[in-house]
Amino acid sequence: MEQKENPRCALTSVIENELDILKRHMDILKILQGQQPLGIIKLSELTGYPQHMVRYSLRILEQEGLIEPSSRGAKLTYDVNKVIVDLKDALAHIASVAKDLNRTV
Repeated sequence: MEQKENPRCALTSVIENELDILKRHMDILKILQGQQPLGIIKLSELTGYPQHMVRYSLRILEQEGLIEPSSRGAKLTYDVNKVIVDLKDALAHIASVAKDLNRTV
């Protein structure tokens, strides 16, 4: 993936970085929803993320119980749909807080 040219503000750099990581995790989940099981190399090719980033995302997704390894690659667990609903709620809350903060700046 290309590095963004605009410098990040020290006040927001941590949350921006975490959102980038979350986006990568979600990109990988979305691809797995469409075609699974997939390995690191194929996920890297499909997403454009380097293999080490895909490997890290897969590790986090497995720790969260969203995917499980198989002999043919990562596949989704049955918990993924519930977690996605919870994630949408969390993102709505984050967006609301960001909107409030934006008004005060």
